[in-house]
Amino acid sequence: MPARIYKPARNAMQSGKAKTKDWVLEFEPEAPRETDPLMGWTSSGDMKQQVRLTFSTREEAESYARRKGIAYTVYGPKQASAKSKSYSDNFRWGRETNWTH
Repeated sequence: MPARIYKPARNAMQSGKAKTKDWVLEFEPEAPRETDPLMGWTSSGDMKQQVRLTFSTREEAESYARRKGIAYTVYGPKQASAKSKSYSDNFRWGRETNWTH
């Protein structure tokens, strides 16, 4: 079963960068999830989907996968696309563009 090694992105619901410094090793799902007909919950018999290992560096994660004989794919960290701004910049003196409603 292949695994993926990646550095998680920042949570879209928060402005902080918690849990984005470590590298994560997760297993790819072997089978798709099944929907329970009565309750509508999703389930899977694949227990490796629940495993999530964290490492401080990418090299540690790769060496662990090689030691255990796990096929893996490395995905690089994604950079932030937008520069963060503060709310007060909207009302700053000497602003380059006019403020509009």
